[in-house]
Order: sequence, then structure tokens, then C-alpha cells
Amino acid sequence: MLVDQAWSCRQTDALVVELCGGSGAIAAALLSRAEAAGERISLHCADVDPVAVRCARRNVEPRGGQVHEGDLFAALPREIAGRVHVLVANVPYVPRDAVALMPAEARLHEPPIALDGGGDGLDVARRIASAAHRWLTPGGRFLFEASIGQLAGVVDLLAAAGLSPRVVVDVEDDVVVAIGTLPDVGRRPG
Repeated sequence: MLVDQAWSCRQTDALVVELCGGSGAIAAALLSRAEAAGERISLHCADVDPVAVRCARRNVEPRGGQVHEGDLFAALPREIAGRVHVLVANVPYVPRDAVALMPAEARLHEPPIALDGGGDGLDVARRIASAAHRWLTPGGRFLFEASIGQLAGVVDLLAAAGLSPRVVVDVEDDVVVAIGTLPDVGRRPG
């Protein structure tokens, strides 16, 4: 669902960034869609985990994307600040106290940093949203998944960051895709 929503937000020659990219699955899917559609996108993918970054490089770079290692925006080249059309993040959104309740296949085989979203599960999304205005172009969008139970918090964190919030709900999978759009006018100062 996140890939579908991110794809629908793109434009011709879009600059796309994936944060918390892990293996680069979302980035690779977006690059494959662009190629199949005969479109061009510039894509940067970043993650803090060196193992994930090595995997992402195998999945993303052969398709023309760039992969960076580091914490969120600090990993990205400064020259793309203020030019990003689509910022998609595969943020961890499980509340810290709920990580122990997750199925073993997730809990035992994923690094804790990929699951633990902090007290309410929205800590990483909040960090990204608070800095998104420096990276997005006017009209650019920040997208991430969360659970339906986090819906009110998602809307609040996007609005607090100066982004116009919208959500797409998938009741069957208990997931929402949060979309925050940077207004075309009245950008927050950086």
C-alpha cells in the first residue's frame, strides 16, 4: 500500500527519497515501476543499519538509485534539500511495549531498531516530519505507514510539522498510510 501511494504522488522527473529503507524494497519497487512506465525518477535510499545498506545497494543501485548509510536526513546529500517531491519512510511504528507481543518471525529476525517506534510508536515518524519542510519542495509529500490505532497521533504529528495531513486507511490489514503535504506557500523557515 505504501508503494502504491508513493507512486501516485510522483511527477515527471521526480526526486524521491526513502528513509528507513532497510533492504531497499520500496525504493527498488518505485524504480521498477518508473522503468516499466518509461518514466525517470531520481531516487535516494538511506538506512542506519550497515547490513541493510549493503542489501539495499544490491537491490537499488543496479536500477539507478543511490543508497546512503546514516541516520535519517544526515545520510543524504545536502544538495537535494528543498528539492524532494516524494519522501517515503518505512518507519518502525510498533509501540515499545508491544514489540514483545509481535509474532516470533518478526521479533526474532528483525533488528529491534526496525520495529521499535518508541512509546507511542511514532517517534521516528515525528523526527522525520519535524525536518521534512527542509527537504521537501513546495507541494512535496511525506508518506509512512502506521496502525489504525495511531490515526489521531499521525494526523497530529503531521499538522504539528506544518504539513497538510491526509490518511488512506486499509481496515483489512489494520494499516494507514499517512501523507503530509508541504503547502505550496508559507513554507516553515528552516
